[in-house]
This record gives sequence, C-alpha cells and structure tokens, in this order.
Amino acid sequence: MSAIDTLDFTQYDTQAISDTDRDHFLHPWQVFDAIAEEGALPIAAAEGAYIYDSDGNRYLDAVGGLWCTNIGMGRDEMADAIAGQVRQMAYASPFVDMTNIPAATLATKLAELAPGDLNHVALSCGGSTAIDTAYRLIHFYQNCRGKQDKKHVISRVNSYHGSTYASMSIGGKPGDHPPEFDYIQDTIHHISCPNYYRADAGISAADFLAAKLRELEDKILEVGADKVAAFFAEPVFGAGGVIVPPQGYHRGTWEICQKYDVLYVSDEVVTGFGRLGHWFASKEVFDFEPDIICSAKGLTSGYQPLGATIYSSKIHNMISELGHGRCFTHGFTYSGHPVACAAALKNIEIMEREQLLPHVQDIGPYFQTQLKTLADLHIVGDVRGIGLMACVEFVKDKTSKAPFSEELDIGKWISNQADSRGLIVRPIVNLNVMSPPLIINREQVDFIITTLRGSILACMDDLKQHGHL
Repeated sequence: MSAIDTLDFTQYDTQAISDTDRDHFLHPWQVFDAIAEEGALPIAAAEGAYIYDSDGNRYLDAVGGLWCTNIGMGRDEMADAIAGQVRQMAYASPFVDMTNIPAATLATKLAELAPGDLNHVALSCGGSTAIDTAYRLIHFYQNCRGKQDKKHVISRVNSYHGSTYASMSIGGKPGDHPPEFDYIQDTIHHISCPNYYRADAGISAADFLAAKLRELEDKILEVGADKVAAFFAEPVFGAGGVIVPPQGYHRGTWEICQKYDVLYVSDEVVTGFGRLGHWFASKEVFDFEPDIICSAKGLTSGYQPLGATIYSSKIHNMISELGHGRCFTHGFTYSGHPVACAAALKNIEIMEREQLLPHVQDIGPYFQTQLKTLADLHIVGDVRGIGLMACVEFVKDKTSKAPFSEELDIGKWISNQADSRGLIVRPIVNLNVMSPPLIINREQVDFIITTLRGSILACMDDLKQHGHL
C-alpha cells in the first residue's frame, strides 16, 4: 500500500487553501489577473508519474514537475537517504576550508560523469544559481588571465537561463523581460533563435544553418573578440519552446568559440541527467565539449534544491594558480548542502541501477513518433522534440504558420481541457510543452497522446463557437 492509498483528501479545504495562497504566496511567473480570478491548483500528493490535487483528482504529470521529476515521486529510497542524512548531519558550512562527505563525493561523481576535462564542480542551490556562478566564474577567469575587457557574453533570443538578475539578463525570452523589471544590457548580447520552423520561406536547412553560424561570428566581431568572454547556450531550448537547432549547429558554434577564445557554457539544467538518454547531452548527443556545464533539476529529480556548475581544468588551473593570494569570493550558505548532495547521490544510484538512460533511449523515440500523429489536426503547426522533451505549437493557419493572438492564450486553453481529463501539460502562449518523468511507460505515453488529442479537438470546437476559427 502506498502513501497515496492512506491519504485522506477530505482533510483539505480546497477553497480555503486557494484563498490563503492568493493572499500570501507570490508565485514564480505569477499572472496577477489570472490568480485573482481563478486562484491556483493546490497539489497535495505525488507518486511516480502522477500528481494529486487537494480534492484527490489524479493527473499524469507530462511536465515532470518543471522538467525535473526524472525518477518519479514518492520513492522510499530517496526519503530514507534524505532522512538518514538529516539525522547524521543536517548541515555543514562549505566556506573556505570546510567540506562535507556528501558534497565531496558528489563533486567527484559529477566530474566522472561529465565529458572531457570538466573535472571541477561548484555546487549551489539550483539552475539559476548555477548559471550565476558560471557568469561570475567567467569574469574571475578572464581577470586572472589579465583580460579585464573580456567580459561580454552572447546568448540567443528565446533562450531561458534562470531568474536571478544575471541569469535572466542572459536569457532571451521576450515574455520574460517585462518592462517593470531591469536587466543587464550593456555587456549581454543576443543573436537570433535557430528555429527552422520559423525560418523565411524557401530557405534550405543548409543555408539556414550557415546563416545562424555566420550571425554568431559576426556578433563576436562586432563586439570585439577581445571583449567577448563566453557564449551561453542550451543544447535544446527548454522554456523557449523545445527548439532543437539544426544538425551541425552546436559543433559549428563551438568551433567559432574556439577560434575567437570564447568560452562555451552549455546550459544543461534541463537536458542533463537523462532527459535525452545520457548523463549530459553536449558531447554524447551534439558532439562538442563545452568549457562549462550548468546542471540542476534532474540532478536530484526534484527531491532537493541543488545546482552544479561543472567546469574545465583549463579554467581551474588558471584561477587556482599559486602565488597570487587569490580568493574566489562567491558561493552560498547552502553550497554543497549535505542533504541535497545525499539526495543527488541516491538519485544517480537509482538511475544507474534501473538503467533509466537506456530506457529513455527506447521510450523517447516512441514518445516523439506518437506525438507527431497530432500533426493532422487543423491547428497543430509543428510537433518537435528529442528524447523526453517535446512541444506542440498551435497556429491559426498551417500554410502561413500565422499564430493565434497572444490574448487568446491557446496553450492555456488546451491545457485547461487536458487538466479536466487528468493530464498536465505546460502552456506557453501558443505552445504546449512536455517533459515527462524518465520512468514513463508506453501505456502512459499513449494516454498523453489520446488525451491531448481530445483536448485539442475540444478547444477547436470552442474556437469555432467563438468565431476564432
């Protein structure tokens, strides 16, 4: 009998929870008008690939929490590992000359799993802080080299790199840059998104790729190669719409960075730890070895907050060069938190023992193939993805690829229909994004496809009734 079976959902007053939530909890990406009108859905329990609301309704979570519940929820092994570490040592300061055994063990394991000479690890609290740490590490490295002017970074439009001041500035999603917030603008630059679906009509894939590579090189030369410190890139755009760049893009951008002495930061916060069937996607899937990999999410499968910035010996040898009296004045109270690190170690152990990477290599293609069957629907413009990352893009007209107006919020319209049918997908304006737990099976994939199809058809009926289609 599972913990869900013994849970009494009648203990919860859903309306009261929603009211107090509205009054006191500021959500990430809170849309104030929507929360005021509709409130939030209270989630009370989770097990495997499913979540349960406070009324006891069950949903297949095709979002995987937020790209993160890789091994599934409710694992007794994880609970025992976390509780055992709390009992033995709930906290130890990571500062200066103190460490703890889980942190040292995890750093060693990550160096073993990472490609090339990425042998050094800075542990933090999540993906945003992993990116922030990379940003500061790059500045420190360039200053140690005597390259004080080499501080500019380049990213892409529609990229997402986190929500701290620096990481959000590096990110390039227009919707994440509302005018009420401020951003670093003088030393952070953005080139266009390599989304071939949205390319100009008639351009070949080869010409599109060449243009995108040329754009990066032109931007480096425009800013000045002596000023550009790093290029930040997700191997697959996550929140920007699960955009897989054309084959050769990653290797090509990496070669350009090598040519101009520009560090390559691979943001694997989403793609790391099995989502594409490998520990990391940079080398195994896309054939390049970055200078820095940032990771989080699947590192603990969401059981604890933890981020890791894994960087090269080339960088470390420079910043740690003796005789300069240097001090790396960056880090967090919870860097290398022993409980979070214990959770990560157990998570990796489970993934290895249960062969989840080969499982993703098997189930991922099935997931992608089945999703593409939705392409026959009138408002489905594009179905794309890789591994267990996927996106369905909705359009008003397939031929012109014209989108619906943002005010209609089609993605949310469809996700609401899916909610009512027991399926959670993530709406992003004209998109539905999915990243199910790595433990998902074929029967659950089939449920996702069938339910999403029914939800889209129901939305199409609504659109027709309201004169939008």
